[in-house]
Amino acid sequence: MKSLIQPIQAIVESLGYEFYDLVFETREGDQVLSIRIDHENGIDIDDCVIVSEKLSDYLDETDPIETAYSLEVTSAGAERELRNHKDYQRALGKAVYVETFEQTLEGTLTHLTEATLIIKEKNNKTHEVLIADIKSIRRAIEF
Repeated sequence: MKSLIQPIQAIVESLGYEFYDLVFETREGDQVLSIRIDHENGIDIDDCVIVSEKLSDYLDETDPIETAYSLEVTSAGAERELRNHKDYQRALGKAVYVETFEQTLEGTLTHLTEATLIIKEKNNKTHEVLIADIKSIRRAIEF
């Protein structure tokens, strides 16, 4: 499936969306090619349809998968994992959940440098977190 990432990413990006992930998995006995996309303004069903139609055309023409499968195009999700500096920048001012080797934090990502993040908890306490110490970080939904 790794050979599909580059052409699918190129198609997604040519449509003005961000390629987030490609997963090929078995669900209830059926093979599913799941493409996750993102956009700075969010993703709605119309966006998924646009990308799905273009990807379907490509996959029908090239027939890169030998078994029967379904194509699924979805949003990267509200609580998506932040994977790189660009993701961190897009999360500035938004709620995040962070696990480091020493602590777990939930709060607003208020500041970012090349090496650190500043997280402000609801009680207004701030924490400086070294990016190198992060085990996982994802967007969080505030209630």
